[in-house]
Amino acid sequence: MTTILVTGGTGTLGRLVTERLRADGHEVRVLSRHTQPYAVDLREGGSGLDAAVKGVDTIVHCASTPRGGDERAAANLVTAARRGEVGHLVYISIVGVDRVPFGYYRTKLTVERLIEESGLGWTVLRTTQFHDLLVQLFQGLAKSPVMPLPAGVRDQPIEVREVAARLAELATGAPVGRAEDMGGPEVRTLKSLAQAHLTATARRRAVASVPLWGAAYRGFREGGHLTPERAVGKGTFEEYLERRFGRG
Repeated sequence: MTTILVTGGTGTLGRLVTERLRADGHEVRVLSRHTQPYAVDLREGGSGLDAAVKGVDTIVHCASTPRGGDERAAANLVTAARRGEVGHLVYISIVGVDRVPFGYYRTKLTVERLIEESGLGWTVLRTTQFHDLLVQLFQGLAKSPVMPLPAGVRDQPIEVREVAARLAELATGAPVGRAEDMGGPEVRTLKSLAQAHLTATARRRAVASVPLWGAAYRGFREGGHLTPERAVGKGTFEEYLERRFGRG
């Protein structure tokens, strides 16, 4: 069995990747800012990061934040991985980072390129958005009597456990470069997804489609973040809502 470091190993995805790898018998180190013995802020790097990476066969890089600093964190991780002679770096990215000029997507694309040019063996998996991210969005929008949604935008949400299983599979294999994209089972309008969420949470809200502007909105409206030809996910949004809220 191999020794694998999971960055962001206490997060939504990283926790599930860690559980899957351990269940398969691998030694897993969890790196996060507040979890001992590998409590490391990747944006700062340092000796703690070197200690976390020492003796590791593979790194699964799940740590990320839309608040900024991912590029610096990835650069520090790559440097430490080189020093530690890590054989394989696996990165989770997002479908459409090269097609939708959205700030966070541009950051993810920059990190992809850092990893591709690192000299390390690497694998990048792009997926569509997780179900729970949509729930966070809709919960915020439902605080108003009217839920404003960007007009003409669709989504293809995927079950995070399926992504975790795929990442674990990739982490225990040889580097493949760009893995095939992974999308949820259905391409849906945001309105239909929002209405499913309202039903599941027993809320009544009017849903309004609001036209927006800008290149990022155009990219989402044109479906740059979708991969209907790779609709390999199985779990639907309604099934996720049923598990989380007890009704569909």
